Amino acid sequence: MNDTLKAKTEPKNFKKNPIRGTKFTIAISSAKGGVGKSTFATNLALALKNIECKVGLLDADIYGPSLPKLFSINKKPESDGKTLKPIIKYNIQCMSIGFLTEEQTPMIWRGPMVTSAIKTFTQKVEWKDLDFIIVDMPPGTGDTQLTFAQEINMDGVIIISTPQEIALQDVKRGIKMFDKLKVKIIGLVDNMSHFIGDDGKKYAIFGEGGVKKTAKEFKKEFLGEIPINPEVGKQGDAGVPIVESHPDHKISKIYIDFAEKIKSTYLLD
Repeated sequence: MNDTLKAKTEPKNFKKNPIRGTKFTIAISSAKGGVGKSTFATNLALALKNIECKVGLLDADIYGPSLPKLFSINKKPESDGKTLKPIIKYNIQCMSIGFLTEEQTPMIWRGPMVTSAIKTFTQKVEWKDLDFIIVDMPPGTGDTQLTFAQEINMDGVIIISTPQEIALQDVKRGIKMFDKLKVKIIGLVDNMSHFIGDDGKKYAIFGEGGVKKTAKEFKKEFLGEIPINPEVGKQGDAGVPIVESHPDHKISKIYIDFAEKIKSTYLLD
């Protein structure tokens, strides 16, 4: 490889800035859409709140924001013309591009506009005294992920996937991207891993063991499974995620376990 091409393909050394007003930034990523990333991000944020952490939730999925629906937020954030105030819901500080646009307005933005929006949400939002900010990343390995990884001091990323091979192919690309950009991968989560039928049997309709195998292949931690449960989708559609609406539900307890692990890793070290 000649020197010019090598310079273009190798990652540059960027000055990474922390998100103002927060101690730790945890990104939730998926290399493929439709695997439950946003549902995971919102419920993890609520679980951290439930174990007495101060939490912010940044919906960085510029092209497909989910937070307005998942938290049933239908108002715009206050602004003094220079900064934005996060909207407080369920005692969590929230921000999303979806708060600033109409629900069905397509975001036809090129890379520089996406980069500008990300910088606004990380440096010009009045996040206050947060232990954690959970960042719901867009799926894939494009401009938003690169902007965050190069310019924002991310303390770790959790990668969400379903067990299908087609999803895992993209997960492997995502792992390689974060490794190349020197972002710590906290671990992988197998979402929608199976469901329990009325007969009490376990049905792994998307395959079984693929996420755990991928974690082992890349020497990453496998954080666990989240089974399919209709109540999760029902509560998300209602704007009251399951950890908030049913904190004692078996699915909520899985999220609490994830939250306890993150809290012990970052706040109690």
